[in-house]
Amino acid sequence: MNYLVVVAHPDDEVLGAGATIHKLIDNGHKVAVAIMVSQAAARRNLSCSLSADEDEALSLLGVEKTFHANFPNIKMNTVSHLELVQFIEKCIEDWNAEAIITHHSSDTNNDHVMTSYAVQAACRLFQRRENIPTLKELLYMEVPSSTEWSFDTSANRFAPNYFVEIGKEGVVIKIKALSAYKGVMNPYPHPRSKEALKGLAAYRGAQAGCNYAEAFECAFKRGLI
Repeated sequence: MNYLVVVAHPDDEVLGAGATIHKLIDNGHKVAVAIMVSQAAARRNLSCSLSADEDEALSLLGVEKTFHANFPNIKMNTVSHLELVQFIEKCIEDWNAEAIITHHSSDTNNDHVMTSYAVQAACRLFQRRENIPTLKELLYMEVPSSTEWSFDTSANRFAPNYFVEIGKEGVVIKIKALSAYKGVMNPYPHPRSKEALKGLAAYRGAQAGCNYAEAFECAFKRGLI
């Protein structure tokens, strides 16, 4: 199956679904990553070699296809919704995407929220256009240091109901890929530390009786198999 992982920033794909991406590819699926903000110029400790860091991280996960947009960092809410949707629709069409993984819409990071809403709209493409594969699955992921900071009690916060067992080896490859992004990892107890990432994977695994896991919220799934 062709999976498309749509994220706001470089490194979000590893934080939210790095081990799952690696497992999917190992199991014979195809995975492409679409990045909405390719040059995250407003980020603290941003590596001047971001493009090279991204290439290294995605190579470690096994990703061979990446789509890039250059929407403004932490300003995606200033871009028309239509432009965001059309970029994602083009990625879906080019990749023949059958399943999509993206941000949860109750995230505290506004770029993550805009990405999620644009993906939700783009998901309907198969109903509006011929020769577009039917969407089989839409998953929301959690991005440590962002998703858990959703303080709006009126919103439907991230509620995982779909768990991918990744094993210890999945945790190792996730941390290794994230470490390729210079300046992203931090000392414990920061959520983007080795200890915290391993602890989260252990906790999510324990929730579902798995040997370490990445957690998702399944918004849409077509079929029983």
